[in-house]
Amino acid sequence: MLATWKYRQRDTFIQRLDPRTRFIYFFSVVLALTIPEIWDYRIILPLFALSLTLYFLARIEWKDVKRAWIFILVLVVFIVGLNGLLSGRGGPSSVVQVESPTLFVVPLINVPVTMNKLWFAIVQIIRMLTMAILALPIPYTVDPNIYGVTFRRMGASDKFSFSMDLAFRFLPTFSRDFSTTVDAQRARGYEMEILKGGVVAKLRRLAPLIIPVTMQATVTGEDVIDAMDLRAFDTSKRTWIKELHYAPRDYFMIGLGVSIFVACCTLKWVFGIGEFFVPDFFYALLGY
Repeated sequence: MLATWKYRQRDTFIQRLDPRTRFIYFFSVVLALTIPEIWDYRIILPLFALSLTLYFLARIEWKDVKRAWIFILVLVVFIVGLNGLLSGRGGPSSVVQVESPTLFVVPLINVPVTMNKLWFAIVQIIRMLTMAILALPIPYTVDPNIYGVTFRRMGASDKFSFSMDLAFRFLPTFSRDFSTTVDAQRARGYEMEILKGGVVAKLRRLAPLIIPVTMQATVTGEDVIDAMDLRAFDTSKRTWIKELHYAPRDYFMIGLGVSIFVACCTLKWVFGIGEFFVPDFFYALLGY
């Protein structure tokens, strides 16, 4: 049986939106931040504030998303942020090519951290968090029964729509199987916390967890394939029992998302606004 994310029905503005609206708005903002390569904090900060507002409107309990937020913060702050701080890569060439005051040199590796790199790391973190804040509520606020019909009504094929439906259920299913396996092995005396030895020895110690979970994932996949074959999936045009309808609020959010994308493209390619620069207040804040 496939598991789902911790979806709960909530009477919120976000859940009253058509799921297609959620995806269209999300992709519009992501494209606005990536395609034009916007690095101006005056554009990124308002989008971050708007995304944060929508996140709070979803009213998701912290206990449901705590692990997801820990993973996101570690990925964004300690990987993306440190990469920008130490190397300045992943952004415009002006971050490393334009001269900037050196704040300090990282010991042992002797890498200089400049004003440009520090500001770029901050902007990059905010940029990534803006997209993460929009994406995170989707699996927790969209009914898992309408993933397939959502993509189908957006113009995708039946095969692709059903594949996306299964993809959204894969991680929760894998997590459930892993937790069940850990509990079963602990009941048999397996101590997961004690992993001594080198890399090879630790991998061997993890075999009682990896092998059952992998086999269960394979069996579950085969069961799904057999069930689809028995129902003659993809042999003819299929129908979907769920129906989706746009409301005025959906047209507003879609228009807002498209407007954000058009505005960012216009600011970048017509008026030349959006390039990377370090604001004067940041220099003053650091005493330069």
